[in-house]
Amino acid sequence: MDLFRKKMIEDLIRETGQKDVKLKKELGAFDLSMLGIGAIIGTGIFVLTGVAAAEHAGPALIISFVISGLVCVFAALCYAEFASTVPVSGSAYTYSYATFGEFIAWILGWDLILEYGFACASVASGWSGYFQGLLAGFGIHFPKIFSSAFNPANGTLVDVPAIGITLLVTFLLTQGVKQSARFNATMVMIKIAVVLLFLSVGVWYVKPANWHPFMPFGITGITSGAATAFYAYIGFDAVSTAAEEVKNPQRNMPIGIIVSLVVCTLLYVAVSAVLTGIVPFHMLDVKNPVAFALNYVHLNWAAGFISLGAIAGITTVLTVMIYGQTRLFYAISRDGLLPKMFSKVDKKKQTPVLNSWITCVLVSIFSGLIPLGKLAELTNIGTLFAFMSVSIGILYLRKTQGKPKSGFRVPLVPWIPLLAFVSCGYLILQLPSITWISFLVWLVIGLVIYFSYGRKHSVLNKD
Repeated sequence: MDLFRKKMIEDLIRETGQKDVKLKKELGAFDLSMLGIGAIIGTGIFVLTGVAAAEHAGPALIISFVISGLVCVFAALCYAEFASTVPVSGSAYTYSYATFGEFIAWILGWDLILEYGFACASVASGWSGYFQGLLAGFGIHFPKIFSSAFNPANGTLVDVPAIGITLLVTFLLTQGVKQSARFNATMVMIKIAVVLLFLSVGVWYVKPANWHPFMPFGITGITSGAATAFYAYIGFDAVSTAAEEVKNPQRNMPIGIIVSLVVCTLLYVAVSAVLTGIVPFHMLDVKNPVAFALNYVHLNWAAGFISLGAIAGITTVLTVMIYGQTRLFYAISRDGLLPKMFSKVDKKKQTPVLNSWITCVLVSIFSGLIPLGKLAELTNIGTLFAFMSVSIGILYLRKTQGKPKSGFRVPLVPWIPLLAFVSCGYLILQLPSITWISFLVWLVIGLVIYFSYGRKHSVLNKD
């Protein structure tokens, strides 16, 4: 049945070398690790740690982050083998095209468009809040009408700072992947330095008594904390969208994915331990828990640096998310399922410039006009769905292609992929019903586009 027609892995790899203008291979293992850390360390470490400790796990948030990290490691190992075997842009969408066929690949690709698009918009909106807070510390205030998304009750019309940072990041991304990677690496170094500053200063103010009771909400609190903490890891899969711009992808892609995940897990655990050691966990239900903890012990000078680190951190998340969105559009368009303008590459800069600016306009509309709370509702289900698809995809790939002769291989197959599938399945069932309803509506829209345009224009259909 042509709905499930597949692309052979050899054909996918061959296609990347057949275009007149190709994406430039300039990224190494360090660049990919910085991309992964840039995507993961952001609002999760500067915001989520406090809420998760106060409402779910207490000091046992340390265990919650370890559990979430293990779930992500299982999925990351599967991503690493796919990225090594199929070094092509598109992440889980491309992997599904090679394993399950076009229809499932389209559903997953459409799902990832939702995830990346709304994640970009929500991150830009969050960046705006931190930026305006920093300016307020210097007595500078945006006109209220331009300070937040449309809300007549509050007298706000459009979030100008969110639109501004989206334009700036898009301009940077169109200048070339190496320049973007350098900027991202610089911002990542800044935010890691700020996190290390918090740890090195805060550790002297830790009171072990604040860790008692260690599990105030019991085992249930730890598992619900893990479900919440999982969202702090969203983003490492964006590394796999860079496959076509990586030198020696069979070696560098797995290193980038796994190193970024391990580094971020260690930082999350360390910050959770120090944070709950400084401040009693029930007081951490604030928007800026890391800065709040330093203010709590009267280290106001360090709290200011934390705010700068948060802005740098959120900037890198936005950079990687917009990058991932444009490369996803590029891969789907090259297969004919979206208009060809999305896969047009600029001859000089060797980046999909038109695609990037279209993405910028869409993200600007969402981040500038839609409130942050509504933007955040749909960013999680797409990631979990992708993780589950990739995990099962590895089993199917091994059955049809056998164990890869070179590159990275998932250990302990089938147990690792099955653990990834089951653990992600558990977390996806914890999502609220409104998220599922919204996801199904989005899916219906995607099916209309596929059957009215994508199926007829598919490269495989022409073949």
